[in-house]
Amino acid sequence: MTKPVLAVVGRPNVGKSMLVNRILGRREAVVQDLPGVTRDRVSYDATWNGREFVVVDTGGWISDAKGMAARIAEQAELAIDASDAVLFVVDATVGITDEDEAVVRVLRQSKKPVILAANKVDDQRTEAEASSMWNLGLGEPFGVSALHGRGSGDLLDAVLAVLPDAPERAEEEVGGPRRIAIVGKPNVGKSSLLNKLTGQQRSVVDNVAGTTVDPVDELVELGGELYRFIDTAGLRKRVKEASGHEYYASLRTQGAIERAEVCVVVLDASETISDQDLKILSMVEEAGKALVIAYNKWDLTDEERRRYLTREIEQDIQAFKWAPSVNISALSGRNVDKLKKAIDDALAGWETRITTGQLNSFLGRVAASHPHPVRGGKQPRILFGTEAQNCPPTFVLFTSGLLDPQYTRFVERRLREEFGFVGTPVRVEVKAREKRGKK
Repeated sequence: MTKPVLAVVGRPNVGKSMLVNRILGRREAVVQDLPGVTRDRVSYDATWNGREFVVVDTGGWISDAKGMAARIAEQAELAIDASDAVLFVVDATVGITDEDEAVVRVLRQSKKPVILAANKVDDQRTEAEASSMWNLGLGEPFGVSALHGRGSGDLLDAVLAVLPDAPERAEEEVGGPRRIAIVGKPNVGKSSLLNKLTGQQRSVVDNVAGTTVDPVDELVELGGELYRFIDTAGLRKRVKEASGHEYYASLRTQGAIERAEVCVVVLDASETISDQDLKILSMVEEAGKALVIAYNKWDLTDEERRRYLTREIEQDIQAFKWAPSVNISALSGRNVDKLKKAIDDALAGWETRITTGQLNSFLGRVAASHPHPVRGGKQPRILFGTEAQNCPPTFVLFTSGLLDPQYTRFVERRLREEFGFVGTPVRVEVKAREKRGKK
């Protein structure tokens, strides 16, 4: 079920991240008293009045007089493009600036519904200043205080009024084509791979790194089955220093990972595995998605490179050895047909459900053969376990005391040995029983 997306835009230091935290009801966005702090991971799940949506906290743009409008337009357009509605945040204590007006022009062109939030309305006095924001021509300004929470309920009601409903037909989404994101750093051959799969030149491919900017959804038939492929812009090395264009491209990669069920991470086999490659693998794992690793440009590797690659995989990819991998050449089409099996295997692992009975007999065997070490005269025991959810498999262990992190990892490893879980992250959460007499 695709949740509607709300983009929060505005110039630096108007309090966007603080307002996002207010919407989320938790301190998750990075808040610091410096313009332009928001950078990396910026989409969050939010709920209001029983409705779910995604909030995208965009970085404030820092502009100079020269080319200011162009830079604002480029950054704002890309963020707005990917959203269903826009929350435009202005600072009521400062009034309307040239930068605010530049954003308004972009918002008008986008034809997206816009809610105007006049932030920093902490008392009656600033309420009058907020009303001057009518002059922006975006309708009623909602006076809010991200700091104190004042007015945030009315603002959220207005947001829900313009956001489309998430489709009720969840079963259609479940029964629809499986969603696959092709991700990887620029120029590893993601678009070439998509073109090979679709049999047509759909994505713009050029030898310039990072040619693909928009995710292009493509329905592809593999072995008689339909899949939805989401091709994404390559992630850039340092998002902090990226221009607006690249910043939002990396945002969209994150968004594509969130939308997908399984991610095919494309690595360039002819080059050394980089920190950036590992960061993308970690992003997929952290998002809890199924994972397949495709080593592309295999035809460009010689015996020596393959020897080095094997060593790199043993050292760096060891943490992801649960993911199926395929050696491919997107250009020649070598082994591309093997991707289907790897994707299906990863999805099957991701959806695995284990009955509580199976899990607890497994936990009993583990505890009998490898009991938790005694700590401070006490030996924490696993009392009971349950699989709280699948996609990815998430287990909750109820224990008599806190478990050592390495013991939790040991249980996770044994779970993989016992039940497979090919191609999926496995999460193990520990709930230690509170001591009696404590409230």
